[in-house]
Amino acid sequence: MNCFCLTVAGEEMFNSLSLLQCETLCLRRYLKTSHKLYSATYDPNEKTFEKLLIANRGEIACRVIKTCKKMGIKTVAIHSDVDANAVHVKMADEAVCVGPAPTSKSYLNMDAIMEVIKETRAQAVHPGYGFLSENKEFARRLAAEGVTFIGPDTHAIQAMGDKIESKLLAKNAKVNTIPGFDGVVKDADEAVRIAREIGYPVMIKASAGGGGKGMRIAWDDEETREGFRFSSQEAASSFGDDRLLIEKFIDNPRHIEIQVLADKHGNALWLNERECSIQRRNQKVVEEAPSTFLDPETRRAMGEQAVALAKAVKYSSAGTVEFLVDSSKNFYFLEMNTRLQVEHPVTECITGLDLVQEMIRVAKGYPLRHKQADIPINGWAVECRVYAEDPYKSFGLPSIGKLSQYQEPLHVPSVRVDSGIQQGSDISIYYDPMISKLITYGSNRAEALKRMEEALDNYVIRGVTHNISLLREVIIHPRFVRGDISTKFLPEVYPDGFKGHKLTDLERRELLATAASLYVAEQLRSQRFLGTPRIPIAKSKRSSWELSVHLGDGIYPVAVSKDGSSFSVEVDGMKLNVTSEWNLASPLLSVTIDGTQRTIQRLSRNASGSTSIQFLGTVYKLQILTKVAAELSKYMPEKAAEDTSSILRSPMPGAVVAVSVKPGDMAARVTD
Repeated sequence: MNCFCLTVAGEEMFNSLSLLQCETLCLRRYLKTSHKLYSATYDPNEKTFEKLLIANRGEIACRVIKTCKKMGIKTVAIHSDVDANAVHVKMADEAVCVGPAPTSKSYLNMDAIMEVIKETRAQAVHPGYGFLSENKEFARRLAAEGVTFIGPDTHAIQAMGDKIESKLLAKNAKVNTIPGFDGVVKDADEAVRIAREIGYPVMIKASAGGGGKGMRIAWDDEETREGFRFSSQEAASSFGDDRLLIEKFIDNPRHIEIQVLADKHGNALWLNERECSIQRRNQKVVEEAPSTFLDPETRRAMGEQAVALAKAVKYSSAGTVEFLVDSSKNFYFLEMNTRLQVEHPVTECITGLDLVQEMIRVAKGYPLRHKQADIPINGWAVECRVYAEDPYKSFGLPSIGKLSQYQEPLHVPSVRVDSGIQQGSDISIYYDPMISKLITYGSNRAEALKRMEEALDNYVIRGVTHNISLLREVIIHPRFVRGDISTKFLPEVYPDGFKGHKLTDLERRELLATAASLYVAEQLRSQRFLGTPRIPIAKSKRSSWELSVHLGDGIYPVAVSKDGSSFSVEVDGMKLNVTSEWNLASPLLSVTIDGTQRTIQRLSRNASGSTSIQFLGTVYKLQILTKVAAELSKYMPEKAAEDTSSILRSPMPGAVVAVSVKPGDMAARVTD
């Protein structure tokens, strides 16, 4: 477990804690400090359900459990065998294993889940998002057993979960729709014919899809054939339904969605919009509410069309109607998600509502407590999806590993972290690599973004590669700050791929000065033993150091002199004053450089002077040597580069689903 137990209990008591006691203490802290950024009220006299099963895992399962605890509802968690020690399992009142790690044998295993519902006598099921959340057969089986599904009825799930049927219903409800083919595409040849009729580019989409899965953009016949094959395979794997549709691809749009909430009494509300245009591979990365782009008239028109669609299918629960919006503020229906969205926290922050609570109330049959005029836009909220991904590879290819150190930035004001992991958790190949959803709130957008910048700098994640560097660069980019965004933001801003933060000359000097000061602070600490100076052979009064710092392609002479707890550092002929408490055991280090505060993280170091420092979100590798050591290092032989000419490496973990060659085939290197 992390050092929270040590902080609370003290070292002597900490040493006597059992692992179970330690986990319990950390879990209490998790429940206490997580999401505080909405002001929903919970009436203890309003009866709903005695026991609720969450048919999901990870952060969304934890999120549902938190609201259930506030409402006095006992919870049942399900889990695969590899998730036996997951946070959501520990948080729930009961937990039952439903199968091995593959989702088809556990979280998508309806028979096993139905058996757990019977065994635990759960009265209701919340599906979260993904998995079975939009599966009409699961909702039908629950209804047949008299178990309440926390979501809409099977008719709405089928109508809106099927992109073909939902598009037809949207047209009938006078909702703006994208031009395209309204039927099911039978094969690759028909896909090519339809694409030619619509006109390239086209979007090939899984009819039962969502979350960017089963989607491909095709610009010609060859890409259409390939897209049909891959999309149908991915759709069958992710949703058990390989049907596809094709529609015109609207180039350079914004992705803006409307949150709706409806009850079983004919009441429906729109809870304002969420801007979700920052995406990679059709999956959202950064979301915010409200949108910088919408004016009140467009917002109202989108909201009214979203409610009209919800009423057309007699929708009752929380749901999201997604739109593509062009530069002229024309908007087109994309799809309706009949579930709780990943990004729902930003809506909760600006409205004060707890959407999970509202879903449970509606499922029990209560009418909505609010009118449309009661729904505010109070402040601004931003959400960053923190993934175990390498952002330098296609803006994020999955990373796996164990979280060797993990510390959420909950000490930063107005921060909410929705997560389902803790220190020691495994990020595996079996499930989505999301670590958490990091949400910040402010009275305006600038304040929310500034807090997000601070929160990202203070987020400690060790053991896996993560995308914090990309998230930080996005939220400080001038285009994003002024609201000039679209779904093409990432490839337009980083046409050659993401390379990390590009240091200005001042920032480079700050990094060099900080790294040199850290080196000297460590040298001084090594002279002390249990708080007492070691007895030297000859008393040292050294107060200055001449160093050589290697950063990138440059080698920089750096002079450091000590002045109390501060260091005066000369870099490029300029002097910088570096001040800190120099707590080298802390994963976070607050440093003030000529009056500018920076939060840095030193990730690694070794005896050769090499060190890795996270500075302004990006990890930089440096080598710090004394002047003498730098002179001698030129005589050290360089390590030969690995010969990879005969090695085929996957860029990410996964399973091999197809091999396109056979023994005896001729193969050649593909070059750009």
